[in-house]
Amino acid sequence: MYEHQSRRATIYAAVSSVAGWAFDLFDLFILLYIAGTVGRLIFPGHSPTLSLAAVYASFAVSVLLRPAGAAIFGAVSDRAGRKKTMVIVLAGVGLSTAAMGAVPTYAAVGVFAPVLFLALRLVQGIFVGGVVAATHTLGTESVPPRWRGLMSGLVGAGGAGLGAAMASGLYIGVSAMFPGPRFEAWGWRVMFFAGLLAAVLSYFVLRGVEESPLWRAARAAGPPAKARISDLVRGGRGKVFALNIVLVAGAGSQYYLTSGYLPTLLGSVTGVHGTAQGVILLVASLGVIVAAVLAGHLSERFGRRRMMLIMGTVNLIALPLLTWLVSHADPADSGLIGVYATLLAFFANAAYAPVLVFLNERYPTALRARGTAVCWNLGFMIGGLMPTFVNLASPGLDAVPGRLVLFLGATVAVFLVATAVSPETRGRMEDTETRASTVDAVRS
Repeated sequence: MYEHQSRRATIYAAVSSVAGWAFDLFDLFILLYIAGTVGRLIFPGHSPTLSLAAVYASFAVSVLLRPAGAAIFGAVSDRAGRKKTMVIVLAGVGLSTAAMGAVPTYAAVGVFAPVLFLALRLVQGIFVGGVVAATHTLGTESVPPRWRGLMSGLVGAGGAGLGAAMASGLYIGVSAMFPGPRFEAWGWRVMFFAGLLAAVLSYFVLRGVEESPLWRAARAAGPPAKARISDLVRGGRGKVFALNIVLVAGAGSQYYLTSGYLPTLLGSVTGVHGTAQGVILLVASLGVIVAAVLAGHLSERFGRRRMMLIMGTVNLIALPLLTWLVSHADPADSGLIGVYATLLAFFANAAYAPVLVFLNERYPTALRARGTAVCWNLGFMIGGLMPTFVNLASPGLDAVPGRLVLFLGATVAVFLVATAVSPETRGRMEDTETRASTVDAVRS
């Protein structure tokens, strides 16, 4: 049962969860904002699309390691607590991101540059997978039941919007400080060095956050059983696990093909000026926060499944249409492009705002961190590969919008089908005696 705690403890847990996920996405977004620069300096190629594909492949490599990090740190979170896990993984993400800023260029050391960069991306991916295990459970487990939908939106999509907004603000500031050639000399490195902010946050989590009340209650009932990743598919959970991954993949693809691809769509494809691009991305990121909070909270009133079905139906038309409008607009008309881009990010992120709490409610406390983190990261791993496939399927930059529209339509359809065959989960987070004993039952 939910154990009431002080308002201060609840606020600290909620803010830390949102900030932790925001800094995590901030570190990932840094690469998306400077993909062109990194491509030229670390992954030089014979064509702009091949260079971009190499950068997004490095992004995909990081995403591939996230499920492993989810399994490792999900087990730690279920056994040792959400707070301890958050401290470790935030420090790891921040330090590995900052190290990317010290990678020498291809011109300086040759093939060693992309190899070292990819190695750091792999390390970052493991820690990023672990961030989900802590941030995606601590917040929703710490707030009263009536606020869980809102918390889901705040952490899952709002945290992403906040992280993107911080990356946009950083990009604007660093671009102004290091204009023109100076950005390719030092600006991109400063962008990565800013990842240390996530490591600083881990210190404040250690000092001020209390452990999740649901985890404490489960721990008080007896010592935790040995954490095994196979518990997610044993005892009849295999179908639930597979369906969760498909649903999250559909949601994650919407995110990566819109908010995640937007910097490239605006810059390399549409040709929006760097400063105007930064402002558009900042406004779009703020729109994401509004969408996430609104859709998440409405899922508490109308249900997770219904909200995802409504937004998925809207996005089946809205996302391809808005993508096409952005890519074919006059690059000088930044105001109109800003409206299209904000709507694009708004609808895509509103669709997956309830996904976090939906996953939380699919698993009891003893499995929640592992179940949520592994399903989330496997689904978003698939979604994170989509921009790479879009680039590889495009013979030139002029072909990107058409390919992007096709990929969006297909992935939204997958999200709709997976949601339609999923059950309603609202109000099922509290462990009943039957659900709480599931782990022991499948092991006996």
